[in-house]
Amino acid sequence: MDATGSRLGNASRAALSEGGDLARNIAAFAPRAAQQDLAAAVADAFDSRGVLLAEAGTGTGKTFAYLVPAILSGLKTIVSTGTRALQDQLYHRDLPRVRDALGIGLKTALLKGRANYLCHYRLQQAKGEPRFHSREMAAQFQRIVAWAGRTRMGDLAELEALPDDSPLLPMVTSTTDNCLGSECPFFSECFVVQARQRAQAADLVVVNHHLLLADLALKQEGFGEILPGAQAFVVDEAHQLPELAAQFFGEALSARPLVELARDALAECRQVPSALAVLQEPARALEQAVRGLRAAMDELPVRGTRRRAAEDANAEAGLDALLLGLRDLHAALLPLREAAPGFDSCTARAKEFENRLRRWRDGDGEDADNEEADESGDFIDAGNDPDFDQTPPADPDDRGPLTTGSEPSVLWYELTARGFRLSRTPLDVAGPLAQHRARSHAAWVFTSATLAIGGRFEHYAIKLGLKEPTTLLAPSPFDWPQQALCYLPPGLPEPSARHYTESVVAAIRPVLEASGGRAFVLFASHRALREAATLLRDGPWPLFVQGEAPRSLLLQRFRESGNGVLLGSASFREGVDVAGDALSVVIIDKLPFGAPDDPVFEARLEAIRRGGGNPFRDEQLPQAVIALKQGAGRLIRSETDRGVLVLCDPRLVGKSYGKVFLDSLPPLPKTRRIEDAVAFFAPASIAGSAAEPGLTASQPQLHLQPADKPAPAPEAFDGVAP
Repeated sequence: MDATGSRLGNASRAALSEGGDLARNIAAFAPRAAQQDLAAAVADAFDSRGVLLAEAGTGTGKTFAYLVPAILSGLKTIVSTGTRALQDQLYHRDLPRVRDALGIGLKTALLKGRANYLCHYRLQQAKGEPRFHSREMAAQFQRIVAWAGRTRMGDLAELEALPDDSPLLPMVTSTTDNCLGSECPFFSECFVVQARQRAQAADLVVVNHHLLLADLALKQEGFGEILPGAQAFVVDEAHQLPELAAQFFGEALSARPLVELARDALAECRQVPSALAVLQEPARALEQAVRGLRAAMDELPVRGTRRRAAEDANAEAGLDALLLGLRDLHAALLPLREAAPGFDSCTARAKEFENRLRRWRDGDGEDADNEEADESGDFIDAGNDPDFDQTPPADPDDRGPLTTGSEPSVLWYELTARGFRLSRTPLDVAGPLAQHRARSHAAWVFTSATLAIGGRFEHYAIKLGLKEPTTLLAPSPFDWPQQALCYLPPGLPEPSARHYTESVVAAIRPVLEASGGRAFVLFASHRALREAATLLRDGPWPLFVQGEAPRSLLLQRFRESGNGVLLGSASFREGVDVAGDALSVVIIDKLPFGAPDDPVFEARLEAIRRGGGNPFRDEQLPQAVIALKQGAGRLIRSETDRGVLVLCDPRLVGKSYGKVFLDSLPPLPKTRRIEDAVAFFAPASIAGSAAEPGLTASQPQLHLQPADKPAPAPEAFDGVAP
């Protein structure tokens, strides 16, 4: 596409060019053609209030590429990132650098979900609660109290010593369910309200996908006053959006909010002492019912459908007991709701939780007239809805407030060590996303390092509800033929073979010996990970195994070791950045096809089949390609990185669909010869990489097949999952 003709596009290119504002004012800034192309494309979308879907390869500098036109445009812009960590990095590091380099005065704001901000009311309530299980927990609570007296923003990220999973967090933060709103005695001091007001007045607001989607799904996260005024949206890490949107356009009920409801009801009795006699028994009964349901589900698989739970008499009895507990607590609270704002909130929560549980237990939808359960009781499809074609209407306001009532969904549960989550998840969010985008009348930019499948964008365009969007593929500026090599070990058995992991470890050991460790080994299953850990314990490298320490601590130890081997699963494929020599090998044991025990994924495949599509071609293959690209993206993070990507799965060369995976990777040379992988780490090779031009991307790939044995002929693509 050509956006060079627009004034904003030209200004953005100029700012990012040699001698431009960023080159003059940011140390070590290097102009990149792909970055300038992306900035111009973003500028064009801003000018036309259009939609852009852009893949920006690793090293493109996409953050600067969208921040420059956003700042220069003068439009009120919302930038949404994948995680809170990325949100903080963008707001505190990248945004100030670009703004200062451009010399433009700009009001900016950082806005997170309410669970990230201290709640004065909840803190006050917690002070009178003997809930601390240890001295350390009590001491940590006192640190929160001391910090509360001096913080200006109330952002709990300021408390670096507070773990993300601290049991204190739900005690000192509010949720949409327990927030008292304008009835709160601390409303004028509320950090959430203040953050919202700052965002309202800002020209550029940085949020995360959870907050953005919570608002789009009408979850009342306190951001509704800002979205309507936005003229442009930039969604970074956009590949995450469809899966996250399915959570937010759905509905869930989990153990912790139920227990918190019971405890909050009792805590409110300090305001009205006479209420304790009325509420003590039903509140305790609700807590017991929550624990009872979790115990009753103990014999069930960790994840399963509503139908699977219905086959277990104990689980059904537990659901009935929990429903009765919620009804009894609601009945006890009802006469007290006028006595204090907290009681009013608890009464509303009890009724809402009761309704959610009933809808999940009975398979009822928000609009039962438009839904029919199939014979399994799991898959709910609005088959009698004439508008059900996944296409947004010409005037999106015609359909009123958005719900998932007209979308097919799946009912499922998930168990944790002490809790449970009962979920209703829509199988397709394209319609809801398209409706909200149309309502906004704003520019929308969706970007990520992994959006294209074999250079094409159809898969994500459909998932995001985009009709013929403008697309851009901005290639990575790295010298892939010189910096990297892809090794596909020959002779491995089929991934279903019992000795597959043992064979993988034998195949990768020579690579690890040549590299001196410095590797990520990523597995498709925890079972394979544990087996490989046993087989690699005798290696000369420090071994770091997922599950043996928190992820952040494992990464820290891996970086510090200098020659470690880290064994991880899917969570290490994304959001992990280890630049430099510490990570020089990324090994992937199997193609990352979706887990067969994921109820939502299975229901999505069934919905595609019912609609006449091909589940493997339309869902399984694209999802696996993106996941592989994410894992491979851990290898080369800067212009000076060098490394070998080892893809062990023999289906890459033995199945016809393997070409889709290989064509979606960066243009790094490929080999099936272990000698090439070992030679890559030889001193002469490393020294020569800095001075010799080496291969170019257009040169033939190396030794794709072993010299003495041709690969099996690819099977004809039949659309059947491997």
